[in-house]
Formats: sequence, structure tokens, C-alpha cells
Amino acid sequence: MDLAVLSDIPLFRGISAQALEEMAEALRMHEERYRKDELILKAGTFTQSLGIVLAGSVTIESNDVWGTRTILGFAGKGEAFAETYALLPKEPLLVDVRSHESCRILFIRISLLAHYAEAQKLWTTQLSQNLLMNAAKKNLMLSRRSFLIASKSVREKVMAYLNAESIKHKANTFEIPFNRQQLADYLNVERTALSKELSRMQAEGYISYRKNRFTILAKTPTR
Repeated sequence: MDLAVLSDIPLFRGISAQALEEMAEALRMHEERYRKDELILKAGTFTQSLGIVLAGSVTIESNDVWGTRTILGFAGKGEAFAETYALLPKEPLLVDVRSHESCRILFIRISLLAHYAEAQKLWTTQLSQNLLMNAAKKNLMLSRRSFLIASKSVREKVMAYLNAESIKHKANTFEIPFNRQQLADYLNVERTALSKELSRMQAEGYISYRKNRFTILAKTPTR
């Protein structure tokens, strides 16, 4: 594994190359590759390792026994997943993690962090701070999704989502990470209803789109 590629990943910010080498061995870091739509972590199982996306992307999903899928989150290059479960290794996963596309995942045995913190390894302090910052960002993401789900109509959910993506990209034109079915699962709406609403909003001049590339137009949409 090339440790040099880790320097740009937020979880390793402020950690020297020498410390990364020590950390890689201490926390049993290793890389795995997955094909598109492959299950990475399964609900009901346990993990002591968090994952970091080195290439590609993954979705975090809730799949119930009746076959209903809800997409709860998305992790792209440089982002982490399953960190809470890895820090609480006796808690079973309540979600599935699935490859959104072909991807490379770095696994880190973060459950061992406490042991090396007690041994007063210098890199443990910076890693703990980075984990805290990561947790704060995840809380914001979950809060954002709760606002989307709280919206009453399909149009309100679409508007809230596209507005948030526009703010995130600092542009009125941007690409979203989901196809139509995944976006419907994320917004907790039927795909048919979502497609009809997107078509109506485009016909009425509120948005334009092609596949997963969207542009928010100046006209203020009715709700």
C-alpha cells in the first residue's frame, strides 16, 4: 500500500509520514478492492475496522426484510464509513455498506486506538481529533437528511436536496452522486413520483437536468 496517497485524506491530516508508517502497522491497515454493487459490510454483523474510500464510492443503506431500501448516506474518495461501529465493536451494524461503483477501500482496525493511546503514541492524539471532526461532519449530514425527510411533498424534498447540493458545490450547475432509483431511495419517495416531479419542474423552467447533472434556474418554484 502506498502511504503517500493518504496525506490528502482528512482522517490523516496533521500526521507525519513516519507516524503513518507506525500507524499502518499498529492499526493493521490493509486495502481491499470491490466491484460495482458488491456488499462490503452487512447489517447484523460486527466490525472492528472503519473503511476509507481510496477510489470510487459507496452507499450506506437500510434494507428491511420486506425488500425496501433506503439510502442513508454516501461516501466518496477520501471519506470514511463505519467508524462508529468500529469504535463500538460489540454493536451490530444496522446498515449495509455497498460499492456504488468499482472501488478501493482502506480498512483500519480503529478498535485498537485506545491501546496505543494508553501507550502514549503521539499520532493517537491527532487521529482522535480527526475522528472527532469527522463525527461532527457526519452529524451535519444526518441533520441535513432529516430536513429532507421532514419535507411533505416530493417537490419540497427535491428542492431541499438540490438547494443543499448547490450550496455544497458553490454553483447552480453540479452533478449528484445518485441515479434516479438511488435518489428516490435517499429522498424516501417512489421512483415514478420522483421522475414525474423532475419532469414537471424542468417543463416549468425551475431546473434543467441530464442524467445526474442538474442546473437550478433563477425562477422560484411553487411548492
